[in-house]
Amino acid sequence: MISSNFFSIFATSNCNMMKKFLFLLTALLCVSFVEAKVSLPQLFQSGMVLQRGKTIPIWGRADAGETVTVTFNKKQYTTVADEQGRWRVDLPKMKAGGPFTIEVKGEEVKSEKLVIDDVLIGDVWLLSGQSNIDVTIERVYPQYTQEIDTYENPQIRLFRVQNTTSTHGVKDDILPTSINWKPVTKQNAWPFSAAGYFLGKRMFEKTKVPQGIIVNSWGGTPIEAWISADSLQRDYPMLVKRTAFYQNDEYVKAQMKANAEANKQWETLLNQGEERGNSKEGGDYLYASPVFDDAGWQIINQKDWTWRGTGTVWLRQHININKEHARKPARLLLGTLFDQDVTYLNGQEIGHTYYQYPPRRYDIPEGLLREGDNVISVRFINKYGAVHFIPEKPYMFCFGDDRFSQNPMPKDVIPLADTWKMHVGVEMPSCPGGDVSLQNLPTTLYNAVLYPLAPYALNGVVWYQGESNTGNPAPYADYLKKLMGCWRDRWQDQQMPFVIVQLANHDGRQQTGMPRPITYQAEPVNSGWAQLREAQRTAAKADPYAELAVINDLGETVDIHPLRKKEVAERVGLCFDRLVFNDKKVILAPEIVSSEVQDGKVILTLDQPVQVGTLYEFEIAGEDGKFVNAEATADGNRITILSPLTSHLSPQKVRYAWKDNPLKANVRSLTGLPMSSFELVLNRK
Repeated sequence: MISSNFFSIFATSNCNMMKKFLFLLTALLCVSFVEAKVSLPQLFQSGMVLQRGKTIPIWGRADAGETVTVTFNKKQYTTVADEQGRWRVDLPKMKAGGPFTIEVKGEEVKSEKLVIDDVLIGDVWLLSGQSNIDVTIERVYPQYTQEIDTYENPQIRLFRVQNTTSTHGVKDDILPTSINWKPVTKQNAWPFSAAGYFLGKRMFEKTKVPQGIIVNSWGGTPIEAWISADSLQRDYPMLVKRTAFYQNDEYVKAQMKANAEANKQWETLLNQGEERGNSKEGGDYLYASPVFDDAGWQIINQKDWTWRGTGTVWLRQHININKEHARKPARLLLGTLFDQDVTYLNGQEIGHTYYQYPPRRYDIPEGLLREGDNVISVRFINKYGAVHFIPEKPYMFCFGDDRFSQNPMPKDVIPLADTWKMHVGVEMPSCPGGDVSLQNLPTTLYNAVLYPLAPYALNGVVWYQGESNTGNPAPYADYLKKLMGCWRDRWQDQQMPFVIVQLANHDGRQQTGMPRPITYQAEPVNSGWAQLREAQRTAAKADPYAELAVINDLGETVDIHPLRKKEVAERVGLCFDRLVFNDKKVILAPEIVSSEVQDGKVILTLDQPVQVGTLYEFEIAGEDGKFVNAEATADGNRITILSPLTSHLSPQKVRYAWKDNPLKANVRSLTGLPMSSFELVLNRK
């Protein structure tokens, strides 16, 4: 109780002082009436899927010491928030089913009740890694048009973790996201991971129970970003120090601002130097106009041309369209280009892609194509490397109702010519950059987007990453062991199942910003991609709760993001069939169980019979350590390799498919699954 004498003292004091006191007093008195705010993590939203057959943790925040009650399936579960305001209850194991409702409420009478409805019980899978997890249904749609167009399933729910980073240690929660337990429809799946979508579909077809797919990935990130600081500290302390350097927020902000300003200034100078025109067709750009006279431009062939420099270069191609195709809607396939392009047809912009990887698929509205001469104009923009076309991609007009499909290709197409007319627009110096790329620093993604997900109950994890570590594959097996270990520690589940998706076949020489001829690597080479695949293979084999999904036949020579993600999901599903569901009938990729050398021949015994015939991509090394190509054949579960070594050398090691892009590798199980690449030290009697 505050006495009247207390107020009277201030009544004779300075009026302003009295006002300040009353304001502070009011604030203090109001504290006791503020409602306790009970909250849940971002993962807990209507439509969520909870894991069947396991204890289900529900957790959140409240005032310290506050009683929190969770109501689920007509039962109540009560707990008290600890000194840090954290609370948790564990719901009992449940069978698949639903929908259910979860209600969460604090002890205060006026405390708001949190209600989460449409909750399903089924299987929950976490998919993580880099850009091959990111590849969306939109990107792969031409491979599976009919399936994606016709498939909907409210029993499969999609959740996408919003990207963010932390250099200051672990975070309590993830950021809000736009894909938050949405049911599978074409519209909802369009921006979602294709691998995740097809895995959910595949596992639902197998189990007939609800599926929850959580995708947590970031393109271009190395594995170190996904590992905890504690796990790296002992063996890789300099990695942890590297991240600590970026704990200075002012430095990071300054670097990011400088990078943004450099890009802005580079683009300003680029645009100021570009040729302009006043044509009604082509907008500001003279060279986009269909009436521009390009007769004097240099003629180039896209298969053996590059513009070495930075800035802009314009290409134009004239296409004659007959009466049958004129004015019809169409799709222009312009392959894949390096790096950025703005593409025009008859002076109208039809597409703009900001970086090298996405396929150029530009839709042409009805009426834009004319009978007779039509002009495609491409404005290339690049800040590094050499402008070029990516070979082995489709370059054509597609017509008809099947124009969106590429599997099979549309029936009615008009191919583009290989020749173009070329003119350099603006030559520029390289753009200076200082992007800090926090997502590529060790621990930053573990801290920000992995740690907060636990202890959400999971059925298994898919790890699909490695491309960003091929430049230094030596420590990858240890990194992968540490990643699985610290994630299991975080979930307090030492048997958490992991499926490691091995790197697909790909010509890594294509990712340098400089075009390379597509040539087969005939001679042995110590491939960084093969070394990383071997690290994935050995790490998975050493872990009793991990399996390897081999996809060295599903890649593309010129595309680091192969499109056959449904087939990838099928192989991941097979691994989970064995690993999670203990299906003894499942046969995975062939593996070697023993080796021996007999009379100059190497005999490999496998865990299963393989397809009979001549085999390729085998190499043998003797005491000198130099690998040479070797002939091999398969019969039953045995592979016989003839030693090509000279008489004074005996076989010491054997390698298989030891290339970035082992196109001729053909060891397959009787069901068609490929064998992993490997390097093996031979047993000698």
